[in-house]
Amino acid sequence: MKTVRHALGACTAAVLLVVSFGAHAAATTDDATAMVKKGVAFMKSSGKDKGHAEISSKESQFKKDDLYLVVYGLDGTVRAHGANEKMIGKNLIDLKDIDGKLFVKERVDLANSKGTFWQDYKFTNPVTKKIEPKAMYCEKLDDAVVCGGVYK
Repeated sequence: MKTVRHALGACTAAVLLVVSFGAHAAATTDDATAMVKKGVAFMKSSGKDKGHAEISSKESQFKKDDLYLVVYGLDGTVRAHGANEKMIGKNLIDLKDIDGKLFVKERVDLANSKGTFWQDYKFTNPVTKKIEPKAMYCEKLDDAVVCGGVYK
């Protein structure tokens, strides 16, 4: 009986370990707002080139859990991307989400009209690899828009 209790205890501990390490924390809207403001401040103080490089770096200070920054020029061209450096230099103005929403065009339009805003669309979560609803917080910075989003 003692051996069974030890085995059950070991199994329970193993399950708890898997659950605690398998689950990832999801970023909050406050995290996204703070991260974008931090990214904008970094680019203002260090310059856009250094800012774009830092945002796109695999070890970027602008990544937390499923939150990362992306910078678009106001023409829709990706200048920095915290989750997929292959996107840098590509013009995504005509990119649509699964519902047909031209989310990059909308983002550029909102940057030009509002400057600071939240935007809803659907996008592939880099952690879960599933298309999920996402809310993106963005701030216009000169001729670009800096954004960071959270999955809902």
